[in-house]
Amino acid sequence: MKKEFTFILPCLNEEKTLQYCINEIKKYIEKNNLDAEILLADNNSIDNSRKIAENNQIRVVVCEKKGYGNTLINGTNHANGTYCIMGDSDGSYDFSHLDEFIKGLRDGYSLVVGNRFKGGIEKGAMTISHKIGGRFLSIFANFFFHTPVKDYHCGLRAYNKESIQNLNLMQGGMEYASEMIIKAKINDLKILEVPTRLRKDLRGKKSHMRTIRDGFRHVILISNLAIHKNKYRIKE
Repeated sequence: MKKEFTFILPCLNEEKTLQYCINEIKKYIEKNNLDAEILLADNNSIDNSRKIAENNQIRVVVCEKKGYGNTLINGTNHANGTYCIMGDSDGSYDFSHLDEFIKGLRDGYSLVVGNRFKGGIEKGAMTISHKIGGRFLSIFANFFFHTPVKDYHCGLRAYNKESIQNLNLMQGGMEYASEMIIKAKINDLKILEVPTRLRKDLRGKKSHMRTIRDGFRHVILISNLAIHKNKYRIKE
């Protein structure tokens, strides 16, 4: 059934925090009377994550390929919304303050990205290495592409489903975050960045991100896109 919005929750064994995120999104949908659905984009969880979603009458789609990017690409492909709002299932993103994301979409922006450095980072929510690495990679990408985005790795985003699908995103890992912004810029999509708050991860376990490995992959991807920019322009 067609909806205006699909909230996509990428998930890999998030049973400790998933219900919290679902409750927060449901409250926001109800408060703002949105025509919306919640979709669990699962990446082969072996805990009770899928069961929690099903108990909440939430549709589940499973991605067999490992990786953050693969999971979100699969979720986007199965979304019923004209617009998608993606955010991690670990409780770190604030789903109760999305007004600027919604407004951006309705104002005609194809991609709205959160900025955690402007919105505020709760103590203990981000390691020093991730702060330094995130800022460096954002500066590195903008050296080539001059986007309006200063926080390339914020996982809270809203986008026009059709516009993003047309970009043919294909990065299976964390570098999907950079690929989305850069390909949107290459193809002249309207991009907006808005402040968002980052809370401490509620899972009480290590992040799925691997700083050095994932950072290196981002550098390789950004360099490749800069060198072969014309290759990634959509032919009309």
